[in-house]
Amino acid sequence: MKNYILGLLLLANSTAYLNAQVPIPVKAQEKSIMLVGGTAHIGDGTVIANSAIGFEKGKLTFVGSATLFSNDNNKYTVLDVKGKHVYPGLILPNSQLGLVEVSSFKATDDMSETGTFNPNVRSQIAYNTDSENIATMRFNGILLTETTPTGGIISGLSSVMELEGWNWEDATHSVDIAMHMNWPAKNTRSFDFATFTVKESPNKNYDKEVGEIAKILADATAYMAVSDKKMNLKLDKMQGLLDGSTILMLHASDAKEIIEGVNLLKENGVQKIVVVAGADALYVSEFLKDNDIAVVLPPVHSLPSRDDEDIDLPYRLPYLLTEAGITVGLSHDGMLANARNLPFYAGTASAYGMTKEDALKTVTSNTAKILGIDDRVGSLEVGKDATLFVSEGDALDIRTNILTHAFISGKGVKLDNKQQELYHRFSNKYGHTIDK
Repeated sequence: MKNYILGLLLLANSTAYLNAQVPIPVKAQEKSIMLVGGTAHIGDGTVIANSAIGFEKGKLTFVGSATLFSNDNNKYTVLDVKGKHVYPGLILPNSQLGLVEVSSFKATDDMSETGTFNPNVRSQIAYNTDSENIATMRFNGILLTETTPTGGIISGLSSVMELEGWNWEDATHSVDIAMHMNWPAKNTRSFDFATFTVKESPNKNYDKEVGEIAKILADATAYMAVSDKKMNLKLDKMQGLLDGSTILMLHASDAKEIIEGVNLLKENGVQKIVVVAGADALYVSEFLKDNDIAVVLPPVHSLPSRDDEDIDLPYRLPYLLTEAGITVGLSHDGMLANARNLPFYAGTASAYGMTKEDALKTVTSNTAKILGIDDRVGSLEVGKDATLFVSEGDALDIRTNILTHAFISGKGVKLDNKQQELYHRFSNKYGHTIDK
């Protein structure tokens, strides 16, 4: 009987899987392509009306006015995108995309490792290109993600992955670009069920945990100075922090934690620091500017963290930090599926102080600069990767951002996803007229 039930379950799972296949990866770019007539949003604040955007072998070869384009010898396959908008591919930083599928199902969760200090953990090789979440992100223009491990004080190394490919090798864009550190909280919170209130108390282990961070950084410095040494994988992976080849992403929620964290890291030779924080980054904005530190913000579609903060502070935060002279990138935390709203976070920022093109930077060129990949992506410039998309309208507007084309390193990716499949299935079932 048990075998019979197991067989039915396996059959049900396999049937569901067949009905919800992810789009088949596509081949590398074979024909040179020119997008003509669209409004190009370069990603650096520049807008070109009636543009021509050409690319071949995965690289941009022409970016300019369509009046300057000449298709000699029919070199390019021309796609008419008149009336549409062309954008660089959006970049989703600090994400567990590809590492977790269903958060409540442990077997699909591969985003953290046991232990407090895991600098040797690498997210790249755990990236699952068959995740159904990936296609839903591409549908809104997100074409790159920084897939990031979580947990402990040092979570491990993140890599930038393309949202296209058969496996993690195909999808890899930039390897081990950043190490993520969760700074210890100065205060701990607990919920009192008797009074239904949140109680806050000092973290008694704070000094001890900070001391452990200082120790592993000192050990890494000492390890780096020894020429003839036995391999220590954890300390070896920390060498990039000291020679500047790896970014340190400091996750801190409190203003004092941000200052103490940055100071300790700099004192111990860490070269490149980015802060992942919310509104408290605003309260230490002058400190961050003086230390040339960029900020990655959580979703702007959230409530204030303090009772005395303005209700719309999260919406205005990207603008306020930008005005303070800080490079700002937008990200997502919480339910992974909602990360597809990344462009609309930027849209909200544009409604609360930022211009449209400056808001676009927070999900394109700013993020590329923060992750150290701006030499390849983040803006539409000759020589960079042909990672871009075409939308019928404003990419930052949930009503009009309807993609017609998307390219990742020149590959024309499929935009179908499970949500579209379900929409068409049930629209047909109930006799509604739908667009293809």
